[in-house]
Amino acid sequence: MFRRLIPVLLAVASGFLIATCWPGAPSAVRSMLPSAWSGATAARPAPQPAAAPEPEKPGLVRLTDAQVAKAGIRTEAAAGGRLSRHLHLPGTIVPSANLTARIAVKTTGTVVELRKGLGDRVVKGEVVALLDSREIAETKGEYLAARVSADLQRSLFERDKALWDKRISSEQQYLRSQASYQDLKVKEDAARRKLTFLGLSPAEIDALPNQPEAQFERQEIRSPIAGKIVERRVDPGAAVGRDNLETELYSVVDLSKVWVDLAVSPGDMPLVREGQAVTVRAEATGEAASGRIVFIVPVLDQNTRAARVVAELANPDETWRPGSFVAAEILVSDKPARVMVPAGAIQTLDGKPNVFVRVADGFEARPVTLGRSDDDGAEVTVGLEPGEAVAVVNSFTLKAELGKAAAED
Repeated sequence: MFRRLIPVLLAVASGFLIATCWPGAPSAVRSMLPSAWSGATAARPAPQPAAAPEPEKPGLVRLTDAQVAKAGIRTEAAAGGRLSRHLHLPGTIVPSANLTARIAVKTTGTVVELRKGLGDRVVKGEVVALLDSREIAETKGEYLAARVSADLQRSLFERDKALWDKRISSEQQYLRSQASYQDLKVKEDAARRKLTFLGLSPAEIDALPNQPEAQFERQEIRSPIAGKIVERRVDPGAAVGRDNLETELYSVVDLSKVWVDLAVSPGDMPLVREGQAVTVRAEATGEAASGRIVFIVPVLDQNTRAARVVAELANPDETWRPGSFVAAEILVSDKPARVMVPAGAIQTLDGKPNVFVRVADGFEARPVTLGRSDDDGAEVTVGLEPGEAVAVVNSFTLKAELGKAAAED
């Protein structure tokens, strides 16, 4: 009986050894083994290989909210906007040529009184000086004499006309009287025009018959515009007028509007046109105002080879003083864009533009396709959707962290 069990025990022992030392035994060998071998292999399953760690996502910079705040990284949601390009130019504030006048005399004489000083304001038509002139007195006398003669001849003409109508006098007398009246009327009109040329207003001329003869040489000099006295060229008692004498008494400027003189290079001239908006900033105070281009000089300056461009600026408070240097920006284009990012959000990785998009674990470098650009940013045509948070400040820190991680790998 014992001898019969020996082969069985040897077979069981052999199966156990094979299962222990040779787990990958062929199925043909395993099928030849008894059930004990099968139980041994089932009790000890083959070891499974260890799970590989999840690979790091490329272009991901892992940062916590605290680390983002410490690095000074600021994000903004990508959104649409307008692409605005500006031409930056230096400029100088000058008085508007349309609002500048020189108060001058048109006859020889002597300055009796100057009623305004530098910086004083004047209104249009206000008397600013008094002048004594022999020429004025003589011209006034000529006008009054021509007026009296014309009035007398008119009365004679009207009488002769009435007599001719009744056939009491001859036609020759009527025609002779008519010609004399027309001749004297022409002389009266000529004397009146001469007074107008010398600076008298129609109201002053009409008032001459009632003016005392002692005032005939006196002439009132009036301001042609409202503004501020910026220059006085003569003193009381000075001889003025023709024959190499001073003719200008004052310079008046209305500073409610001023001009900005800009020098534009020939290469930038195609970008400039009349009516364009101009933003002007004072270099000293930083104050800004808006105006428009009103004139472009068609001829280049012989010395600088630049074109003069003039912009008009409203100046109701007289904040902008002539002679001041300013920095000007001319708006040369303004177009809409679906998605825009600031220039500080764009970083170059592997020679291609990228932006860092905020994700749950930090920031992800995302390649984008850029379209048009302006002074402050660029249009994103592919790779970014409106509303996605993008790093716009200190994005170069994320680029440095990404480069550091790549170097360590």
